[in-house]
Amino acid sequence: MIHPAKIALIAFAVLTATVAQAAEVDFVRDVRPILQQHCYACHGEEKQKNGLRLDIKSEAFKGGDGYGPSVVPGEVEESPLLEMVQSEDEDLRMPPEGEGLSATEIATLTRWVKQGARWPDGVDLANLENRTDHWSFKPVTHPVVPKTQNNTWPINEIDRFILARLEQQDISPAGEANRLSWLRRVYFDLIGMPPSPVQVDLFLNDQREDAYQQVVDELLQSPRYGERWAQHWLDVVRYADTHGFEVNTPRPNAWPYRDYVIQAFNNDTPYNQFIHEQLAGDAMNQDAATGFLVTAAVLLPGQIGKDEPSKRLARQDSLDEILINTGEAFLGLSIGCARCHDHKFDPITQRDYYAMQAFFSGVRYGDRPIQSTDNTAQQKKVETLAKRLDIFERQLARFEPLAHIGVKAKVTDAKLNEEKFATLQAKYVRFTVHDANLHPKLGLIEPCIDEFEIFTVEESPRNGALAELGTLVTASGSRTSSNHKLEHINDGQYGNSRSWMSDEAGRGWVLFELPKATNINKIVWSRDRKGDYNDRLATAYSIEAGLTPDTMQRIVNVPPPRAMVSAKRNVDRFKPVTTRSLRFSVQQTNSLEPSIDELEVLNVDGKNVALASLGTHVSSSGNKIPSDNHKLEYLNDGLYGNTHDWISNKQGQGWVELTFAQPQTIDRVIWSRDREGKFTDRLSLEYTIEVIGEQGASQIVANSDDRIRWDKDKIHPVSFSTAGLSEADAHVAQDLFDKISIVKKQITSAKRTPMVYAGIFTEPEPTHLLYRGDPEQPLEELVPAVIQSLGKLQLPKKPTEQQRRLALASWIASPQNPLTARVMVNRIWQGHFGRGMVDTSSDFGRSGAKPSHPELLDWLATRFVDSGWSIKQMHRLIVLSATYRQSSQITPKAQEVDSDVRLLWRFPSRRLEAEAIRDSMIAVSGRLNLKTRGPGFDLFKSRGGLSGFPPVTSFDEKGLRRMIYAHKIRMEREVVFGAFDCPDAGQSTARRRQSTTPIQALNLFNSRFTLDEADAFAAKVLTDVGEENRDNLSQQIRRVYRLALGREPNSIELNDALPVVQEHGLSTLCRVMFNSNEFLFLP
Repeated sequence: MIHPAKIALIAFAVLTATVAQAAEVDFVRDVRPILQQHCYACHGEEKQKNGLRLDIKSEAFKGGDGYGPSVVPGEVEESPLLEMVQSEDEDLRMPPEGEGLSATEIATLTRWVKQGARWPDGVDLANLENRTDHWSFKPVTHPVVPKTQNNTWPINEIDRFILARLEQQDISPAGEANRLSWLRRVYFDLIGMPPSPVQVDLFLNDQREDAYQQVVDELLQSPRYGERWAQHWLDVVRYADTHGFEVNTPRPNAWPYRDYVIQAFNNDTPYNQFIHEQLAGDAMNQDAATGFLVTAAVLLPGQIGKDEPSKRLARQDSLDEILINTGEAFLGLSIGCARCHDHKFDPITQRDYYAMQAFFSGVRYGDRPIQSTDNTAQQKKVETLAKRLDIFERQLARFEPLAHIGVKAKVTDAKLNEEKFATLQAKYVRFTVHDANLHPKLGLIEPCIDEFEIFTVEESPRNGALAELGTLVTASGSRTSSNHKLEHINDGQYGNSRSWMSDEAGRGWVLFELPKATNINKIVWSRDRKGDYNDRLATAYSIEAGLTPDTMQRIVNVPPPRAMVSAKRNVDRFKPVTTRSLRFSVQQTNSLEPSIDELEVLNVDGKNVALASLGTHVSSSGNKIPSDNHKLEYLNDGLYGNTHDWISNKQGQGWVELTFAQPQTIDRVIWSRDREGKFTDRLSLEYTIEVIGEQGASQIVANSDDRIRWDKDKIHPVSFSTAGLSEADAHVAQDLFDKISIVKKQITSAKRTPMVYAGIFTEPEPTHLLYRGDPEQPLEELVPAVIQSLGKLQLPKKPTEQQRRLALASWIASPQNPLTARVMVNRIWQGHFGRGMVDTSSDFGRSGAKPSHPELLDWLATRFVDSGWSIKQMHRLIVLSATYRQSSQITPKAQEVDSDVRLLWRFPSRRLEAEAIRDSMIAVSGRLNLKTRGPGFDLFKSRGGLSGFPPVTSFDEKGLRRMIYAHKIRMEREVVFGAFDCPDAGQSTARRRQSTTPIQALNLFNSRFTLDEADAFAAKVLTDVGEENRDNLSQQIRRVYRLALGREPNSIELNDALPVVQEHGLSTLCRVMFNSNEFLFLP
């Protein structure tokens, strides 16, 4: 009896065999891999032994030499292919060398034949037609410049090629455009804006032979040039500031790539380098350039299904976008068409597609830091800010004087200051100013004294300093005016108009020589005894006296008073001292037990060495019952506020002590009751700071004695304590403190590595040939390789991710690549004439257009490479040619022969692009903001959820930048200028359309933007013509024409405009100008 388990196993095997037998064999998935592995080496594209070829359907069924079809659908016995792969005769068995087909492979071929040998059309890896026999796939030639019958018209070689074609058609070129037309044309072409009246006049009056060249050179050196030509490139690569698709969320860090492109054009970066930087800029200190790799729309993680197949499909889509961008932008090839099958027209196989994709298999989309080592500008900015910070802090330090032990705080008075001392005999007395208060606007300035009096000890004490008694006065320096003279200081008269002023900010000295040695015991001085002025007041000073200048002794020393304590922040600065511990003792508070939220101790390098994280231990006299908000360890945890503080357990008293992990040289203590400024109780009013010296002796380094006594009614509401200062000084101190805060933030920002939305590079993942482009049906694994029909590429055995992209960039940018130079030269040509010599500028394949001037295209491509891939050299060559100088005048004969002006018998006039129209309107209205670089401005308001983007209708200065700096919202057209065929970045735009619709005219005449710019234009005109022409409408009209069109109106135009301005105002005429063909079209 058979065991039940065996019965089940036999049944399963029979069922499996039946299913396998019945399953339909797929040629691409099941059969072709077998033929590729075993047969193509001898019967493929390179070899066809015995006339048999198995990689093309028609050839395989036709058979080889001397026998019929190798495969007969449905007839196993009549198909020689099956007989050969399983023959026992070694002379007949195929393949002749290596391992033969396995039993499974033979069974697959047999079932395929039995099922009818289905071989779908269009899946062959090769074809009999030589698809490489196409002009763009052939090497760039070096054509000889043709000879022409007319030798007076050509200016350079371009003209020879153009004229030779015209002469073949018996067409003559149009006459030369007038100077103004050429000037406006070249301005719009190179910088995207019209020339100003001044620039027009300079050129029209320039009679030098090189006047045209001078204009071109100036325009190519203008930063506006890069802004203009970067837009052409950004159209091609689909640059936008959002991710696209239905959510279309922002890409806030996309703009560094836009700025990189602008700068690359301005720098005339060689085009071959431009290619390298965009594909592998991370290897060339140009991280922002790799934004090229990820300019396309992409699904964000939240938009992708959580299942693995959805993730794999999204990954394939993102890689496809990179490959499409690379192929179209640099090579002019639609490589993406080979994702699911071989390209229908071009020699690009599906294998080529995935081998090319392997170059980018380590590239991901996302934000990453710009890790460029070329951070000179960043370092310079930090250094500049650091210097500014140092200046502010040194100025602020005047409000944080050194603590003076044993000195009581004293506040000087502008009206009267009296110093008494023990009687001494002196002939010389010197008053030295060490510091002065700050002027509200001017900061630290020169101190002033209106009268200085020295009282002698006599029966009737008198002022012995008076000049009338013979006392002589000298000074360190004096600022002299009618009000301020040195002799005023002891003339017995008071007031600012009878005073001495030092010539040095914040300091100076005056030396008095009495007629004879005299006993003195008091000195009185004032800034302004009348009380009208309190600026320029000495706040820190000393007085010396003696019988000779060299033997004088200091009898009075008034250091700068220190501000009263503040709950928010206090600084105690002292001379550097080395210690292992510091004690802060409180003797009195304003209420309750003392509280300190943070006690910072700074070493001479400005580092807080009190932090517990550095190993500093804290102890105290006692702690209030601990709670979550009040603990001893909060004293040095680096956090601020009432919820992170220490509170003593004694009313009005207590101490805390910090013991450092190792000796520290310190010079400053910063402490606070509540750094957040919410609480002012428990504030330590009287305190002592002492350290234990290296020899173990205690030393007081600061205390509250030299601070202004605390007065709750005089607390100034500022974050930096200015208590005890005049109101004017308080404002200056607060201003300095605010500036320091701002500069510190700027330094932090400047040090922060900028981010860019660009390629994120990871370990390359395996790349497989995908059956019908389906990531769920991977076939063999492929290594990085270029399109086989266009050449080969040598790579290291195991190239790194970066090496892959560098190698691809080198292949694309090689002078031997037949496409690269041609494609870029054609784009440049298109930028000047509206159409390229190849009309399909991103498709140089077999389905693209043929070049109108193939020899000229190759000559320019050769010149381009020979010039070092200089784009600006191409501009010069084109715009200085006679071809470019032609007028746009139509001649009937030429129009009949060449109606679409492909032969360039005249200059093809065209409407300006949306960006150039908007920029020009703002420029002539005088409101254009030429700020470069950085995040852009908004054309749309932010939206919520899946709602639309409401347009911005009114713009401030930020919104009046050039339009290339606008945030580009993918799949949204700007409300006014989007109608002028402005691409939405959903797809690559190789060449913009030139449509004419009613909405264009309506938008440009009635939009809020146009009305605002027309009003601004009119206001500028009135300013330009001056008050004397306020009522001179003719002058105003002339100015409108000059600004908008670069010329004066003729008599008819002037007469037509006058009633318009009289009845509807000047701004209406400005609106008309904005809508005129002469303003909107290249002449």
